[in-house]
Amino acid sequence: MLKLISAFAPAKLNLFLRIVGRRADGYHELDSIFIPITLGDRLAIEARPSPRRLVTLRGTFGELPADDRNLAVRAALDFMAEFAVTGEVLIDLRKAIPVGAGLGGGSSDAAAVLLMMAALFRQEDIDASARLARLAVKLGADVPFFLNPVPARVTGIGERIAPLGDLPQLAIVVAIPPIEVPTAAVFRDLKPEHWSGAAPEQDVRAIITGAVVPHLFVNDLARVAMIRWPEIARVKGLLEEAGARAAAIIPDWRNSVALAALPPGALAAHEDALRTLLVEGLGAIDGVDVLHIWPDSVKPVGVVSFNVVGHDPGLVAAYLAAEHGIG
Repeated sequence: MLKLISAFAPAKLNLFLRIVGRRADGYHELDSIFIPITLGDRLAIEARPSPRRLVTLRGTFGELPADDRNLAVRAALDFMAEFAVTGEVLIDLRKAIPVGAGLGGGSSDAAAVLLMMAALFRQEDIDASARLARLAVKLGADVPFFLNPVPARVTGIGERIAPLGDLPQLAIVVAIPPIEVPTAAVFRDLKPEHWSGAAPEQDVRAIITGAVVPHLFVNDLARVAMIRWPEIARVKGLLEEAGARAAAIIPDWRNSVALAALPPGALAAHEDALRTLLVEGLGAIDGVDVLHIWPDSVKPVGVVSFNVVGHDPGLVAAYLAAEHGIG
């Protein structure tokens, strides 16, 4: 019997990212606040009875691999091995989250696949949930968050997650410049003196209540990245020039800049001026494109519409997002 299920896999932002320490196995422990946004990928899974374990990936996902190097495929295979089930599984993946931008696209896809596989194979009791959580940690540090993507305080290597409830509304901008930032190189340059440690509880309470001031949006990796790649600091400066109350860098193998830009309700009034500054300022960097996103919620539901402004789509994206219910 053919079974079919679909899901939305949201992107996420780190409002801050602090390094707390390093474990004996080399992994860095962090302290962060993750928030989901309505930019996201869409997935569907078909499952057919079979004595084999076969997973096929199709869709629109650029140059990403279609074999078990892709986290979505690996999640399906790991699920079948963990729960001792077989079948022919077809995953249809429609990417919207920019690849390698530090927005958690691959991790979100993997979590969505785990949840859909659990529903298709009727593995949804408490024991199954605990096993899914263990699978998620093995797949990647960000995957556990996406099993329940709500605003949360995230610690450990990403496996300890404490939901924060609804956060106040903010206007958020995300910019992705065309600069490759190898994560391994950033961590090599990261020294203990760069670690800011766990966030003070008063800082977390301030973010939860809607405060937007620069010292709250700390990113320890960004400090290192901006020294090695000064272009990143330039983009951050442009966003601050656009009227940001605070800007934070999220380094990945490409770099993403997250910005709390304006207080609630003010973005619409300043939209034209903000867009003009970003297009003109970022346009001075080779290969700029601006995508204008107006999601209707930060929750993992809803529709995201895109309006492309500028040139050379896909090289650089500056996202203007009016977030509702977000921090």
